[in-house]
Amino acid sequence: MGIKVGVALGSGAARGWAHIGVLRALQEMGVKPDILCGTSIGAAVGAAHLTDQLDALQDWAQRMGWLGMLGIIDLTFRRGGLVAVEKAIDPFLNERTDVRIEDLPIPFAAAATDLSTGREVWLRDGPLLPAVLASAAMPGLFPAVPRDGQWLVDGALVNPVPVSLCRALGADVVIAVNLNSERTWLGRRPEGKASPASSVAEALPPAITQLTDQVAGWLGRKPNQRTRFLAEQLDQSHGPTPNALEVMAGSIDIMQDRITRSRLAGEPPDALIAPRLGHIGILDFDRAAEAVELGRAATLLLRPHIEQALAGA
Repeated sequence: MGIKVGVALGSGAARGWAHIGVLRALQEMGVKPDILCGTSIGAAVGAAHLTDQLDALQDWAQRMGWLGMLGIIDLTFRRGGLVAVEKAIDPFLNERTDVRIEDLPIPFAAAATDLSTGREVWLRDGPLLPAVLASAAMPGLFPAVPRDGQWLVDGALVNPVPVSLCRALGADVVIAVNLNSERTWLGRRPEGKASPASSVAEALPPAITQLTDQVAGWLGRKPNQRTRFLAEQLDQSHGPTPNALEVMAGSIDIMQDRITRSRLAGEPPDALIAPRLGHIGILDFDRAAEAVELGRAATLLLRPHIEQALAGA
């Protein structure tokens, strides 16, 4: 009986399109996973691969951009997140997606987090699409997903690169993909390129700004007075104050980086693919083509190490 090769696809939001390039490169190298596990965007790409929809996902990602993202935003937050999930997943509601995890061609699992207890949850059976949505439910962007009496959110909160999950499913050799090896530090973006979070904030209706001004008035300080007060109290030498989306994205980025380092130190894979994605933020959904190519290039560069890991198992 041959060795079982597990591939662990990590979290990283928009950087996750690099997983498409990784999977394509592994296929070029003749490396076929016997077990596939994913966290967050890694679960989504892994599911697309196992349901023969990787081409469709790549095409959708590269066409979508930020105009497409604005089309799926729900400003009411009625569902518990900024993104209207039903609009986001509509292109992938088909007979291939409507399957159970246990009926996939190889073992698959997604990591999620129990919102009530903070415990890691492994989704190894049941309907595929809800499991992917739960694993990818990034706080603030996507709503929590109910399952078996739990409210599940993004698996990146507890296990950004699910090496342990691959091992638990029986993998002898684990090839892991870490998308967060290089962070995009807030404010260090190419000159002239606004952050996606800023672009979204600027595209929001004027009513949001008006509401902010009203709240300031209720607090007894008019908008212009409030602005002068903040200018006097805060150090403005670092440029404009980050907006809410930038703060949220940056905070999640820091969290993923720290947790990933800790988990990989205690649960090292046999081969670690770490594409150079530091210049791509987790909300840079308009850079899918670049991320795919960087994922492919990083995998091919690591080919000797991957082949050595497989030969030594």
